[in-house]
Amino acid sequence: MSTPKPKLVFLVHARRVDAHGSTADCKDAQLVLDTDLAGRRDAFNPAELLLAALSACMIKGIERVVPILRFELRGVEVRVEGVRQDVPPKLESVRYEIVVDTDETDHRLALLHENVRKYGTVFNTVAPGTDLAGELRRKG
Repeated sequence: MSTPKPKLVFLVHARRVDAHGSTADCKDAQLVLDTDLAGRRDAFNPAELLLAALSACMIKGIERVVPILRFELRGVEVRVEGVRQDVPPKLESVRYEIVVDTDETDHRLALLHENVRKYGTVFNTVAPGTDLAGELRRKG
């Protein structure tokens, strides 16, 4: 009988700095968070942070499968837009566009997109509770 693989655990520590902002620490990194009720332009608010995490998840997923699929790419961009509903407050829909700079075939682009949707931790966390849809396309 094999021993089960230990689960990956993520740890983030956030703290209020003052009425205008907070910080979040993870590993050796720190983010300034927009927790000011009036908002601030120099930091991500919680919804933007979630969308940034979703974007990073998509890019990391692509980085993970590129060597496996022997997929040639020169770059990747992700654009994400979330629409907030007021009652109850939540992101009711999220639309994304993944733009890949590559000469790969349309079939290979579809395979890459399938992998992004199937194996992303944040993607699979957000998808069940949100109208999440988008496309992966070639740059240009």
